[in-house]
Amino acid sequence: MLVDPITSMWSDRLFQATLVVLLIAMIFTSLEYAASRVARAPRRPAAVGAGDSGSDAEISDTPEEQDEADAPASGRTRADRYGRIGISLMILAVVLHAGSIVLRGLATYRWPLGNMYEFTSALCLMAVGAWLVLVHRHPPLRPAGVFVLTPTLLLMFITGTVLYAEAAPVVPALQSYWIIIHVTTITLASGMLLVPGVASLLFLMKRNERPATLAAKLPGAEALDRLAYRVTVLAFPLYTFGIITGAVWAEAAWGRFWGWDPKETVAFVAWVLYAAYLHARATAGWRTSRAAWINSAGFATIVFNLFFINMVVAGLHSYAGV
Repeated sequence: MLVDPITSMWSDRLFQATLVVLLIAMIFTSLEYAASRVARAPRRPAAVGAGDSGSDAEISDTPEEQDEADAPASGRTRADRYGRIGISLMILAVVLHAGSIVLRGLATYRWPLGNMYEFTSALCLMAVGAWLVLVHRHPPLRPAGVFVLTPTLLLMFITGTVLYAEAAPVVPALQSYWIIIHVTTITLASGMLLVPGVASLLFLMKRNERPATLAAKLPGAEALDRLAYRVTVLAFPLYTFGIITGAVWAEAAWGRFWGWDPKETVAFVAWVLYAAYLHARATAGWRTSRAAWINSAGFATIVFNLFFINMVVAGLHSYAGV
């Protein structure tokens, strides 16, 4: 099967443009974070009869809200302007990135998730897209965007250099309709799980106030904890479905549902960790720091599976074009 070189070239150029736009977006999100005021802990309203100066007074627990409280009536604050520019650039990056992936599929006449370059590229697209949806629903979380873009940009850079693969047909083992179901689902889930992984790490920073210079301007600890939990609740069923469809595909391709291949094993370990996190989040005494550590461990396991297992350890999944 032939590959369209012109379409492939434009796919690569759109990927490069995405990387540049995301880099500029991170600059503006960094400026927003730097310009945000330091968050202060919320105060409860004063008791009745305590005096007018303290009654009904409450301080926002997010830097965005605190910054807006002091904003001039005539316009937005600097932090807000930087943040809006950053979000606009991220939207542009998502459009360019989606175009790159679509053109990759058109150039190769197949589903564009056949190797590590394509998989990691789609994972980054999903991570940025998930963050944009969350910020649209919860704008006070926006100053934390720099911490989401940093690992995403690192992944994008590695994808475009170390993991880059020329557009080509996939090996026969991947020429199955299951690649559309299994790999797409795992990509969606893994991209979504990047966001709660970062949120849990930020929650631990905020809760422990370390490092103090970074933690001071983060959104409130409770907001970060809720973010991590809600996204994991959505991503975990997708990840579960991805593992199940992978087992079905393995039975069709290799004659067994499960063979303890290294990638299968680490994926199962990550699934256990995320199940443990959701259980801990609903268990008294484990809902805060302990649960966040488990969620962070799950995120680290997915990253380990993505890079070390795919690129170092030999197994049945070692034909991913690395």
